[in-house]
Amino acid sequence: MKQLRETYSKIKPQIASRIYEFDKIRHSNKSEFFLRELVFCLLTPQSKAKTCDRVLNEIFKNGFIFTSSQEELAHAINNVRFKNNKSKYIKEALQKLESINLKEKIESFSDIYKARDWLVGNFKGLGYKEASHFLRNTGFGYELAILDRHILKNLVLFNIIDEIPKSLNEKKYKEIEKKMQGFSKKIDIPMHHLDFLLWYKQTKEVFK
Repeated sequence: MKQLRETYSKIKPQIASRIYEFDKIRHSNKSEFFLRELVFCLLTPQSKAKTCDRVLNEIFKNGFIFTSSQEELAHAINNVRFKNNKSKYIKEALQKLESINLKEKIESFSDIYKARDWLVGNFKGLGYKEASHFLRNTGFGYELAILDRHILKNLVLFNIIDEIPKSLNEKKYKEIEKKMQGFSKKIDIPMHHLDFLLWYKQTKEVFK
């Protein structure tokens, strides 16, 4: 814990800077900002975040993501895993968003957990981890847990959970999330800061 707090003191300004960028997205009315984060989170399952970010920038150049066929998009995202499924999910999301303002829809829910449930239920390719990631990256889900392998590994290390689960269904995800929220309160580090801190502990960088 001492080492964790020392690391937090060192990287807290970097975390605050990243959170500031998320806050700007939340207060923006540009739908593309929300779309970019949604597509990023659709790309990330079992793929490296930095690779996904590079791919994201490429497919948004000159509106390629909107004009390409699903096959062309799959070819363009070749560097991420499950390119065929992910290209399908992205195209389905684009079609759905033709009639939905994503920011307004999220804001219409009484709490962020209901918004997350809606995202998981309405966008193929978004599980609870990805939906939580999207909401955090758009400035909405700061109390949510993004339970990737880095976070789960550290939750075991700090005896928050006994072991990394083989799979995460809705019930298990929310159960571990509550435990992480309790840990966050106990050590007085906000959830969205704690996520970055534990991720940094494994990767030595603050990304997104």
